[in-house]
Amino acid sequence: MKNILILTGSPRKGGNSDLLADAFAKGSAEAGHRITKYDTASHRIQGCRDCKHCYKTDKACVFDDDFNELAVLIEKSDVLVFATPLYWYTFPSQLKSAIDRMISLVMADRLGHIKETALLACAATENTSDFDALVKTYESIANYLHWMDVGQLLVTEVYEANDILKTDALSKAQALGKSI
Repeated sequence: MKNILILTGSPRKGGNSDLLADAFAKGSAEAGHRITKYDTASHRIQGCRDCKHCYKTDKACVFDDDFNELAVLIEKSDVLVFATPLYWYTFPSQLKSAIDRMISLVMADRLGHIKETALLACAATENTSDFDALVKTYESIANYLHWMDVGQLLVTEVYEANDILKTDALSKAQALGKSI
């Protein structure tokens, strides 16, 4: 049994990327894993200030916002999943702030449990090449941290609420979750 943390990035509750995250979680739960879904958009996580005071207190960051709560969840995770809409060819700022703040965990060598990662992303675009910058960023993070990419699901032509229900993406996300 693995501890799987799904970080969502959309400010749209119940939106297409949120549904992807839920489908992945369902598949992972069916496989017997423990799932935690963390919605970065509903939490207050500021960007990193590069103050170099990571873990100088009993928390990941001396600036006390919701990242310190998230850091505890990340430390306990074996698998980290990013579920996100595509915003201007990359992660939305809500999720990107959480990713940037993970530097505290890197600096303190507290990411050792995470061995695997996955990316679930969707966008209104018709072109999968529009995901290139997002995928490159994701793959660079995984490579740097020596995480094995266990799958990427990129879904095009979804924008309006529930557009994803008109595709096979949710069954693919569930299957990917179950394969972990």
